[in-house]
Amino acid sequence: MKSVVIGTAGHIDHGKSALVRALTGIDPDRLKEEKARGITIELGFAHHQDEDTVLAFVDVPGHERFVKTMLAGASGIDIVLLVVAADESVMPQTREHFDICRLLHVPRGVIAFTKSDLVDAETMQLVQLETRELVAGSFLEHAPEVAVSSRTGAGIEDLRTVLRRAANGSVGRSTDGVVRLPIDRVFSMKGFGTVVTGTVTSGRLRIDEELHLLPSGRPVKIRGIHIHGSPHSEALAGQRAAVNLGGIDLKDVERGQTLTRRDALEPTRRFDGVLDLLPGARALRHGARVRFHHGTSEIIGRVAISVADVDAADTPSSSTEVRPGGRAYVRVRLEHPTVITRGDRFILRAYSPSVTIGGGRVLDPQPPRGGTRTDGTRRRFRELGVSVESGGDAAAVRLLLDERSELGVSVQSLTSRLGMAPAIRDEVAGRAVSSGRAVSVQDLLIGTAVVDALGARVLDDLGRYHEREPLSDGMAREEARERIFGRASPAVFDHVIARLVGQGRLVATDRLALESHTLALSPDEARARDVIVRMMEDGGLTPPESDALADAARCAPEVVHRVLKLLVRQRTLIRIDALVFHADVLARLKQGVREAATRGVTTIDVGHFKEQYGITRKYAIPLLEYLDRERVTRRVGQNRVVL
Repeated sequence: MKSVVIGTAGHIDHGKSALVRALTGIDPDRLKEEKARGITIELGFAHHQDEDTVLAFVDVPGHERFVKTMLAGASGIDIVLLVVAADESVMPQTREHFDICRLLHVPRGVIAFTKSDLVDAETMQLVQLETRELVAGSFLEHAPEVAVSSRTGAGIEDLRTVLRRAANGSVGRSTDGVVRLPIDRVFSMKGFGTVVTGTVTSGRLRIDEELHLLPSGRPVKIRGIHIHGSPHSEALAGQRAAVNLGGIDLKDVERGQTLTRRDALEPTRRFDGVLDLLPGARALRHGARVRFHHGTSEIIGRVAISVADVDAADTPSSSTEVRPGGRAYVRVRLEHPTVITRGDRFILRAYSPSVTIGGGRVLDPQPPRGGTRTDGTRRRFRELGVSVESGGDAAAVRLLLDERSELGVSVQSLTSRLGMAPAIRDEVAGRAVSSGRAVSVQDLLIGTAVVDALGARVLDDLGRYHEREPLSDGMAREEARERIFGRASPAVFDHVIARLVGQGRLVATDRLALESHTLALSPDEARARDVIVRMMEDGGLTPPESDALADAARCAPEVVHRVLKLLVRQRTLIRIDALVFHADVLARLKQGVREAATRGVTTIDVGHFKEQYGITRKYAIPLLEYLDRERVTRRVGQNRVVL
């Protein structure tokens, strides 16, 4: 059954609640104070089933002090029922409520002239004329109008018919998107516990599903779902639902939070957006403090202006204020986190006095840090604005790939940051890869140009490294990753290296080297190598010092150091602390210790070891520790036991 949410709008005491009661038979005013004062203070709810369509009404307060409550109710409506009392005509809150609905881009609406029984035909015509002047050029310009009286019942059936037609023409919300339920009411019921209500703006809720409350991040479980008083196993996008939450206390839930899946959306304290300032508002200055409204939340923030006049010529405006009626690119910094994504609508109200001044659309809920008034940032705003207005998902992905560079873009962030439904997200990611614009690395998308650039940097750095270190087998793998790839994921590094190896341009082990690299020893180095290998093997367990090696090879000490490093990397020599031994010498030592154990010599002490091999403590201690590391011996007290 189709469900359409209809929200009332209009000035205080214009008969909004009475009209809802006449349409549905349900009194939306539920609080004792509301009944005593005769005004709506909190959101009220009612419904009416008409054939295969359920009209769910959200009744909002009309008093100027409760506009933030009205905003909480207006956030999820499909149709606005603009109520104008025939005996008072258009009033201040009529205008503000209308402005809010227009800024939120409520798609359609109906105009109801209440208290029609209190005025004559001439007065009614005047009220209708003033109302048409208000809505001229807006989404309500051609909206149907119905004169009604909640007291006598006149026009009520006609209004139901008009609302039914509007509902039939309403486009349903997508159930394929990520589940989002902005909470507009919280209460506790005996035997059930914590209950929240709201309009499911996308996706679907199911009983026993594990969800999270954002921005707090608290996990909850759906224990029950009621729609218009009846239990259901699920609630779909576009339906109003009361949800029984398990695993959380009433005190930890409040209006303004969002019920969603884990990792589907990310809380943020700043966002980039495009703002439309109302013609009747004061100029908005750079750095102004404002009240930010989104969904059912209200948060204090400050506005930084990047481009003060979006519709001006190509050259960005350097103005520090947005003129009334102007459109601007802004960055809003909030005092508390909120849950938004690309394409969401928002409202701004002045900090004091608290009046609606404008509204807009989120371009990026997680913008990079940096100034808002640089040429690069302004270009970025324009590209974001074009992609949002045109629905260009591919363009937004390209921009994000360029911005993130080697860090890559997680596929999940295409939902949380770009507002894509999972099915669309996967399709867009697949197209980016198949078109060659990006490569897939685990759960990341990396721009193909970025991968190519990283590969070129690896080859260039290795070329310079080989020039500096001709005797090296290559750059240490970890050194290359830190120097060239910075903050990039290890998976990106591995992908680029594997790609270069596959192209036959790189040799990769624990070190990286160009495929074309070969060791080229100079005559001095070749002579030093032969001398070092012979003398180190002849020296046995008391190898010669580097100075003696240099004298014997008749070359400079730095040549000996280079060749020693090469021989250690090639495992011809083995370094033990500050000493270097020939690998064959150490192999014979290990074999000798093991053979001695077969003859009953299973314990070794330092003194016996020194005496047996004719060495000093300088060599004995490092060698015994080497045998421990090689698991030939194990130290027990002051002695070693042969394993």
